[in-house]
Amino acid sequence: MIEKIIAALQKKKQGMSFQELARALPCSPREKHRLKKSLELLERQGIVVKIRRRYYVPVRSNVVRGKFLASSRGFGFVSPSDGRGEDIFIPARYKAGAFDGDFVEVLWKREGKKGKPEGRILQILEKGRKKIIGFYKERLGRPYFLPMEAPYTEDIPLVVSSISVAEPGMIVEAERETMRLTDILGWPDEPGVDTEAVIRRFGLRATFPKESLEEASDIPSKIPLGEKKGRIDYRSWTSVTIDGEAAQDFDDAVSVEKASNGHYRLGVHIADVSHYVKPHSALDEEAFRRGTSVYFPDQTLPMLPEALSTDICSLRPKQDRLTVSVILEIDKEGNVLKSQFHPSLIRTEARLTYDFVYEVFERHGRDKKEYLQLVPDLLLMRELARILNSKRTREGSLDFDLTEPELVYREGNLVSIVPFERNEAHRVIEEFMVAANEAVASFLWQKNIPCLHRVHPRPGRKDLERLREILEHFGFSLPPVEKIQSHDLQRVLEQADSHPAAKFLNLRVLKSLKLALYSEENLGHYGLAKKNYTHFTSPIRRYPDLVVHRLLKSALRRERWEPPLPVIAAVCSERERQAEAAERELMEWRIFRLLKEKLGEEVQGVIVDIAKTGVVVELDGYFVEGMVFFSDFKGDYRLPKGQRELVERNTGRRIGLGDRMTGILASVDPTLRRITVTLTLGR
Repeated sequence: MIEKIIAALQKKKQGMSFQELARALPCSPREKHRLKKSLELLERQGIVVKIRRRYYVPVRSNVVRGKFLASSRGFGFVSPSDGRGEDIFIPARYKAGAFDGDFVEVLWKREGKKGKPEGRILQILEKGRKKIIGFYKERLGRPYFLPMEAPYTEDIPLVVSSISVAEPGMIVEAERETMRLTDILGWPDEPGVDTEAVIRRFGLRATFPKESLEEASDIPSKIPLGEKKGRIDYRSWTSVTIDGEAAQDFDDAVSVEKASNGHYRLGVHIADVSHYVKPHSALDEEAFRRGTSVYFPDQTLPMLPEALSTDICSLRPKQDRLTVSVILEIDKEGNVLKSQFHPSLIRTEARLTYDFVYEVFERHGRDKKEYLQLVPDLLLMRELARILNSKRTREGSLDFDLTEPELVYREGNLVSIVPFERNEAHRVIEEFMVAANEAVASFLWQKNIPCLHRVHPRPGRKDLERLREILEHFGFSLPPVEKIQSHDLQRVLEQADSHPAAKFLNLRVLKSLKLALYSEENLGHYGLAKKNYTHFTSPIRRYPDLVVHRLLKSALRRERWEPPLPVIAAVCSERERQAEAAERELMEWRIFRLLKEKLGEEVQGVIVDIAKTGVVVELDGYFVEGMVFFSDFKGDYRLPKGQRELVERNTGRRIGLGDRMTGILASVDPTLRRITVTLTLGR
């Protein structure tokens, strides 16, 4: 009905009344209630506007509506509510008092100072949250509030009761309208306080409604015999799960065998969450509100209650589980010759970890008797994954080998940050999941069945022009901007692999790309160089995957299920960005607090940007950035217009992007997310 409403309104520039819409669709008396609810939803999303009792689809202009996502550094972004186009950058001075989660109207331009969409908030249409999180402060004996998501603003006078026990520096909650203190979370260093602060700041859902918990508890933990009928039984085909050491929910299991003709038979078996979570149920509505699971260092906010996410749906070893299987026949060149999809029944042989499988690949760990029989299968998986990866690389798929931070705790205290790197076992599972996702998307596309696509738009012209200039500075070439394809970027990544500034160059290529998102339109996936792509392999933790499961199963039954894909795509894209921002915020906050304990120590890093007041350096091993002010440089340095290097007037010495620097950690402010580094050596 969503698509029919939009199509009808787009034909009538003068708009339509409710009754005119009901006649045009047409709607029965019973369907009018559904029409009303759909219109209300489209209004909230800004896709449809109502003026004097008439509904319109607004013409695209330089005014858009969307959700505001705030950064801890003061600025923010607005995601257009129609799910189309890039996020719009909002400088701190143009936020107009908006907080994270507010639905706002934005005046924007396609190219701001950095060549990306930029705008200013005109008005707050709907406040996202009634309460906000921040730090308690006092000035001249009076209480003040410093918002956590806007630390660059002035302190706000706070209304407190006479019995308040808040102390300066504590994290507190306040009512947004009245700025009345409503809760004291505690000191930032207290266990769990920072996690709770981030959960509340981003409006994440930490508890499940009673109705969804009751639905989950009504589902039997063992599969009734009748529910196994009509499924392909793969329990005799050896399958395993391969995940991280700390993983609790297991969405996917894999099987592989080699035929006499030399072809590979790959089985990707995904938990059949859609069998248990029905559309419009309490479980489904809560999963849609969450959109995705959120993973913090010491806590997980699952999309589904634990009874489902870690037990009934999770592919636990040596237990019968309902799945949806993708069976692919693949030749020696990595071409998929045949694909099959069907509800299935599996029983995994073992729950393996990436580290163990990698040890098997490296000839260690093969003597563990309980897994000895799995070694041939694991080695065959590696063989097939290498073939798939080689084909994907030839086609132009981008492969970023960037390390991410992993926090190391001892007795509950953060003691260090170590780089988390993918090994070949990670890549095996990645290749198999990409193959399954592409196969499902291609099947639905060929059948002309609407799908929730995972799309990655081509980079903008300005982004590619800037990237081309930076790469040329380092001696790497790209074709003319209009001819740049993903395989050209992959070639540069491979060439830069041994370069001293390899990490910097990887980041510059990554930052030139647009964000991947969900869309009802098949726009292709630029980064993976795929014409058809979706997310199918993680329905326990991602709502779009659950939707795609339903679409696939409907197609296999030769039925047509038409959910409101534009709305689902927009909401799930927003929830994904929200979850990523929350995870990143907590990670950075803890890293900054750890660095505060290391003041005076020597640090090293790479210059990643040149600002008006100094150079921005990413600190080695800490994955955060610090500032080295120009006043700290010895000599008379200037930045020639249009250049990416500082030049010393007298000596001609140059300092630019990708150069390494050594300095002393001079100041760290976890609240403002500011780090200052003082130079000890010239570079």
